[in-house]
Amino acid sequence: MEERTPAEVVELAAEEGVEIVDVRFCDLPGLMQHFSVPVSELTEDVFEEGFGFDGSSIRGFQEIQESDMILLPDPNTAYIDPFRKHKTLNLHMWVHDPITGEPYSRDPRYVARKAEEHLRSTGIADTCFVGPEAEFFIFDDVRFAQDAHSAFYAVDSVEASWNTARDEHPNLGYKPRYKEGYFPVPPMDHHQDLRSEMTLILQSLGIPVEVQHHEVGTAGQAEIDIRFDSLLRQADQLMTFKYVIKQTAWQHGKTVTFMPKPVFQDNGSGMHTHLSLWKAGEPLFYDESGYAGLSDLKRWFRARRSAGARSGGAGVHQPDDELVQAAGARIRGAGEPRLQPAQSIRGGAHPAVLAVAQGQAHRVPLPRPVGEPVPGVLGVADGGPRRHRRSHRTADARRPQRDLYDLPPEELAAVPRVPASLEDVLHGDARGGQRLLSRRAASSRTTASSRRGSPEAPQQGSTNFACAPTLGVPPLLRHLGRGLGGSAGQNWISGL
Repeated sequence: MEERTPAEVVELAAEEGVEIVDVRFCDLPGLMQHFSVPVSELTEDVFEEGFGFDGSSIRGFQEIQESDMILLPDPNTAYIDPFRKHKTLNLHMWVHDPITGEPYSRDPRYVARKAEEHLRSTGIADTCFVGPEAEFFIFDDVRFAQDAHSAFYAVDSVEASWNTARDEHPNLGYKPRYKEGYFPVPPMDHHQDLRSEMTLILQSLGIPVEVQHHEVGTAGQAEIDIRFDSLLRQADQLMTFKYVIKQTAWQHGKTVTFMPKPVFQDNGSGMHTHLSLWKAGEPLFYDESGYAGLSDLKRWFRARRSAGARSGGAGVHQPDDELVQAAGARIRGAGEPRLQPAQSIRGGAHPAVLAVAQGQAHRVPLPRPVGEPVPGVLGVADGGPRRHRRSHRTADARRPQRDLYDLPPEELAAVPRVPASLEDVLHGDARGGQRLLSRRAASSRTTASSRRGSPEAPQQGSTNFACAPTLGVPPLLRHLGRGLGGSAGQNWISGL
């Protein structure tokens, strides 16, 4: 994606022989919405006048009596769709109120823009770089149903470990065992060519890819990492990334899901997210004389994130994989605008995966790729520099470091932990929403579940889920979907 003026977008459409313009915007839960217009409707005036649409039919947006809304194209997001039969130009939109002309408070792109503006207003930093590592599964078959008297879900893959005895005319084997998908060469890796095709399409759209590989899980788990960028640009790129991944798989007769845990007792899909703060082109997380080579700002950032994780964050925090500051980290490439891989270290402050990012990047595996990237990453970034409001402490190199894996049970019980249940997360999420409000990045309307669902709806949904006669995935998604408003169950899963 490159910076363009409205006139340049109109010129691009003419030069490329575009026939259709696809108008795209994102709802609060994270599903990209769209409608299309003939290219004749794409004029320079439409960048100021916008396209009208019904906001009451979009999850988390308007009520029926205030449904009219407008979409203003962002010329910097224009790209030619590589999948459509008729030449199509895709454009991401800003959502606006048609009466006041003001940006819509629940537009995730507007939330991201406000967050970037707030960061600059603090004087602490002028840029937050974000580098996501989205994981997903590539399946050959997906079936599910949920009604009053039955429930089931089933996923399948040609490379799934459970298919070693299936008659495949013939079965050639080479199916990764559970938790052994990371990462043998083909033919054990069935999807090398498919991931390479995804990578090349992303590159052709201007989305730089750093690496692609099979992930730990059997049944086609994969990861493709895209290079870091600023918050809003990266959010746009991540939504395009998910579109490309799903469409490429679809063309090959396969289906992709970013949902967190589709295979029981094997690795789920997360999204490690590299974060770094910069000012005037200089990294702010590195200090050669600091503890573990880190600046005080970086240590405050890390401590704030740990505290924020313990307070919840529905759909954002994952309780099994919080990265916490640890001693002995080696810093490499600290003066370079690059994101280095994380160092796994034992000896920090949490009995899960203990790591610290190398250089200026801070690596946290908190947002799930299934969700809308702006609230997820914003929830992570909100845990950043709060030194003027509250003091948070991290490990001190002068204090003895102990391996938490070796702590006796009575001492381990006293170690603070992140939420361990859905109810704990939902309870803490209210406090997380208040923090976002205090940062002025999100409005009270944005942090509410939906104007069509009360703030208590997610908690009620978790109670309904606990009482359901199955522990399958569809009931959980159905009840959480109700909490977000709009059609539940099928529509919710279709967005994954």
